[in-house]
Amino acid sequence: MARIVVTGSSGLIGTALVAALRERGDEVVRLVRRAPSAADEVRWDPASRHLDPAVLDGVDGVVNLAGAGVGDKRWTPAYKHTILASRTDSTTAVATAVAAADHPVRLVSGSAVGYYGDRGDEELTEANPPGTGFLSDVVIAWEAAAAPAVEAGAPVAFARTGIVMARNGGAMQPLLRLARLGLGGPLGLGRQFWPWITLTDEVGALLHLLDHPEVTGPVNLCGPSPARQRDVAAVLGRALHRPALLPAPSPALRLVVGEFAGEILGSQRIVGDVLRESGYRHVHPDLDTAARWLVA
Repeated sequence: MARIVVTGSSGLIGTALVAALRERGDEVVRLVRRAPSAADEVRWDPASRHLDPAVLDGVDGVVNLAGAGVGDKRWTPAYKHTILASRTDSTTAVATAVAAADHPVRLVSGSAVGYYGDRGDEELTEANPPGTGFLSDVVIAWEAAAAPAVEAGAPVAFARTGIVMARNGGAMQPLLRLARLGLGGPLGLGRQFWPWITLTDEVGALLHLLDHPEVTGPVNLCGPSPARQRDVAAVLGRALHRPALLPAPSPALRLVVGEFAGEILGSQRIVGDVLRESGYRHVHPDLDTAARWLVA
């Protein structure tokens, strides 16, 4: 049994991760920004960029998932600041506490494949340099905020997460709703690569990283077989026995979701070399298996 601290525990991934940790017998401490309402909760203020190192007494690892949802609201200048600050502030607080801990603490820090930007058909591994754009800048600053822990010699991994396929919530929910209505066709031209991963494998990969502190640095969390968005739509349509032909033109997407449409239409052909080479085996290794699980 391990004692694990989780930030962002009320989100899609955090909720599933906490359940999986408890199921395997680990003790979970959840950091919350409100008054604690359960014995496993500890209040913190990530905006202060400080976390009392005493919170990590007896703790084996921290999974830092705190951060405002990228697609939750339209990208106004104020909300873009919230996206950035909510990640860098929380990571600075956690990393500083890890660095000050009186024993080694494993840190699995949230990150995203947005690091790579829109790269067309280029195959991208953890060794590739960053791209350009708002989300790329966010991820660069987000990972840099963990510097106190890295410089102190703590084992730090950056979980660069792709598009999480989940039955309830997450970035796939709008597409899944459209697919059930027979409207889940290509977004734009549909040629863009989507670095998908099921929620089951996202959580499995995070547990794997917790259990393998020798794996440090960036780790791409995505399925082993990159797919174009139109293929994702087609597979979902087949799984639901619905057509997936009606496209959503790029101008319409930009009108509905604003600047975030650029991320939806961007292409990231991500390969998870580090995760595979460290021994993780996906529960849903291909798109067909993932889609059947998603719509079951």
